[in-house]
Amino acid sequence: MKKIVKSPITTFVLLGIGVVLICFFYLTYKTYGNWSFALALRGKKLAAFALVGIGSAFGTISFQTMTQNHFLTPNILGLDSLYVFIQTTLFFFLGGQAILGKESLPQFLGNILLMMSISVLLSKFLLGRGKNDLFLLLMIGMIAGTFFSSISTFLQVVMDPNEYDLLQGKLFASFGNVNSHYLLIAVGLMVIFAGFLWSQSHSLDVLHLGNDQATNLGIDISRFQLLILIAVSGIVGLSTALVGPVTFLGFIVANMSYQLMGTYRHRELFICGSLLSIFLLVSGQFLVEQVFALNTTLSIVIEFGGGVYFIGKIIHERKQ
Repeated sequence: MKKIVKSPITTFVLLGIGVVLICFFYLTYKTYGNWSFALALRGKKLAAFALVGIGSAFGTISFQTMTQNHFLTPNILGLDSLYVFIQTTLFFFLGGQAILGKESLPQFLGNILLMMSISVLLSKFLLGRGKNDLFLLLMIGMIAGTFFSSISTFLQVVMDPNEYDLLQGKLFASFGNVNSHYLLIAVGLMVIFAGFLWSQSHSLDVLHLGNDQATNLGIDISRFQLLILIAVSGIVGLSTALVGPVTFLGFIVANMSYQLMGTYRHRELFICGSLLSIFLLVSGQFLVEQVFALNTTLSIVIEFGGGVYFIGKIIHERKQ
């Protein structure tokens, strides 16, 4: 694969400078000297950008290595659809005002735990039986996602219109409504999940050679895949519970990292992907706030850009 920048250090420095500049510009633009306002309002968003960006990069790159497919993302397991189903069910039976007025840390952690539990149960049941069951796991994840999505759509159709409006605000990824009380907990959980994937980066390098080669080199494939899925599910669940579903972000930054780095050493890919994620998120939020005047959301910008990139990559792969 052709490298755009030969030295990984040069790539990291350029991306790091870009991240620092866009963050500084985002914090200071049109603050009119009111620094306390900027830090209180925009600083919380930057922390969420960093968490979600790092999680998207680590989770997607690890998942694509495990599945040996650069077109797949962890969302194929149906976690986003499960999140939508959980929120829709709560709003339908308990009411939007009650849910929004009683948001708490147990509810935040409960969303993460529930999304992780379903993935882990499926993974434990299927990956313990043979290496080919990974594809069965992905198929079941797609079916489960369709199932949750269908029930959510039905409940939304019969839901009170006022409750539906409140629900839509909850389902779109929103970095402006991040609860600052959850950030420290989210940082701790992200350090655990991302730290585990970082510690397993050399094993992921070996897994990229293929399951047979990894087995010959001493890796227990079924156990390793299960551990990776637990960490990836935790990262996706954490990001989704914190800001809402962000589907295409991981796909964009993972594939851009492969092109920029020209290597499959996962520690380099993790760093590159994390910096790219933060840069894209902050840039996108700046466009949403200052160019589109909050008439759209960051998730829509990401989904549109990700869809275009996805189609372009398919066309490029077909030509090759």
